[in-house]
Amino acid sequence: MNRFFRNAIFYVIIFLVIIGIVATFNNNSETSKEISYDEFISKMGDDQVKSFSIQPDRSVYVIDGELKDAVKTDSKVGKDQTTTKFTTYAINSDQLLTQMDKLADDHDVKMTVVPAKQNSGWITFFTSIIPFVIIFILFFFLMSQAQGGGGGGRVMNFGKSKAKLYNDDKKKVRFTDVAGADEEKQELVEVVEFLKDPRKFAELGARIPKGVLLVGPPGTGKTLLARAVAGEAGVPFFSISGSDFVEMFVGVGASRVRDLFENAKKNAPCIIFIDEIDAVGRQRGAGMGGGHDEREQTLNQLLVEMDGFGGNEGIIIIAATNRADVLDPALLRPGRFDRQIMVDRPDVKGREAVLQVHARNKPLAKSVDLKAIAQRTPGFSGADLENLLNEAALVAARSDKKEIDMKDLDEASDRVIAGPAKEKPSYFC
Repeated sequence: MNRFFRNAIFYVIIFLVIIGIVATFNNNSETSKEISYDEFISKMGDDQVKSFSIQPDRSVYVIDGELKDAVKTDSKVGKDQTTTKFTTYAINSDQLLTQMDKLADDHDVKMTVVPAKQNSGWITFFTSIIPFVIIFILFFFLMSQAQGGGGGGRVMNFGKSKAKLYNDDKKKVRFTDVAGADEEKQELVEVVEFLKDPRKFAELGARIPKGVLLVGPPGTGKTLLARAVAGEAGVPFFSISGSDFVEMFVGVGASRVRDLFENAKKNAPCIIFIDEIDAVGRQRGAGMGGGHDEREQTLNQLLVEMDGFGGNEGIIIIAATNRADVLDPALLRPGRFDRQIMVDRPDVKGREAVLQVHARNKPLAKSVDLKAIAQRTPGFSGADLENLLNEAALVAARSDKKEIDMKDLDEASDRVIAGPAKEKPSYFC
């Protein structure tokens, strides 16, 4: 309903703008020809004027009248137009009304004296700015639509964080869901214990790491580890990508960083996970923007929020990257990312454990030997192994099987490593 209301307002504003433009260019149904005062006197002498009105307007008199015969007007659309209306101006003088009255009597022309306009200055002012107000409202509404609305119905949401909050107990990830990374999980146990019982560390004067940087190849489970920490600790989990901070508008990235930490403070204790932090945390001075571009402003704000004058107690930042070598040194110093954890590809035992985790919801035949599959897949990451089991399930489904057997796993392994088999006819039979 809210979206329908916003769309209705949009179309109403468009309609009002169109009406205003049409009204501006079509004030009069019939065009009036402007003539000189001498020409008006000449036409009066030739009895060509049917009637006229005279109205004081500051230092001049406005004379509007009607001719007996139509005359051509200046065309604005490329075709001839005729009219009997005319307009002229005369200098304000005490004798003008008397002269016009005598001239009208001599030539039997109807003359009307119109009182001067008594428009209020405020009315004139507001009338003149209404079109601009409508245009600005339309502009802000269009920019709001481009940003996807949200933010409680606010018009401008450029500076709002795009982080997603995960706080659903049913979808929480545990350490038991993460296999093949026993050493990495052990490094993160302290973070979980701090979030569960921070008083134990505070009594000993210990400072828990404010940030944990997970470094490793793609698909090794860095995001899964961060979600497992939040699930074990039972705290809210904010997830955002490094590229979501930076936009084409100056100052938007820094504003989004501030908004992210403000939301995190309201939900503390919590975890902020920044995926692909190298998109915003690259070393300063190496950008294309002359040394102080939008990305650097965003990084500066992130550095201040992580370890500045304002305290962010109860907020732990976990970031992931596979390009730790390009990160700014200020981001990696103690007090910000105190701990760096290398998340590498699993060994043979780790691969077997990963296969067992991903095989929980898949019916496997008794002939399936996951240990043998683990031995045949050196260098596979957790994502590769999950993809292998999924391919095996697809192969079994094509054959209308009820279980995944070893033959399906062998074929899936060949597809993942070497690609699908090319079934071409042989010409040398």
